[in-house]
Amino acid sequence: MNAFANLQPFVIALAAAALLLGALHDLAARTIPHAVPLVLFASGLVLRLLEGQAPLALAATAAVFAGCMLAWRRGWLGGGDVKLLTACAMLVGPAQVPDLILATALAGGVLAAIYLLAFRAARAAGPISGRSRPAGLPARLWRAERWRLLRRAPLPYACAICAGAIATLHWG
Repeated sequence: MNAFANLQPFVIALAAAALLLGALHDLAARTIPHAVPLVLFASGLVLRLLEGQAPLALAATAAVFAGCMLAWRRGWLGGGDVKLLTACAMLVGPAQVPDLILATALAGGVLAAIYLLAFRAARAAGPISGRSRPAGLPARLWRAERWRLLRRAPLPYACAICAGAIATLHWG
């Protein structure tokens, strides 16, 4: 138990860093690096092995993967989101998978509301001019996101998944 107590904070910190990296990368490029779900899954596996819950956690993770694959086939989730949510299921553990799904869905609703408001703001701002070059990072980020919004690009749902996983780890 002592080894678990010493290792758990390090593993959780590593997982939190990977979650934040995945969310930021999805926000910037609408992709999730393969290393992010790999680190999350490995971190979760270490935690579950230390707790003696690895078989049950693998079964719960497989169930999440099956549900995510169905959502992917229907076009509701991207492939990176499937990998990320599946890895997060291993990270939070089998007892907290329902909390993870609920927290992710709630965060996804907030994300969708933000993007609906941003879409209205992007439309109200008019067409994007190739001649104007925004100054500063926030202006450049808004220009890139506005371009995506006006073309109805997918949401960076990894942000919702990561928020749901962090909330589950923190409050679960």
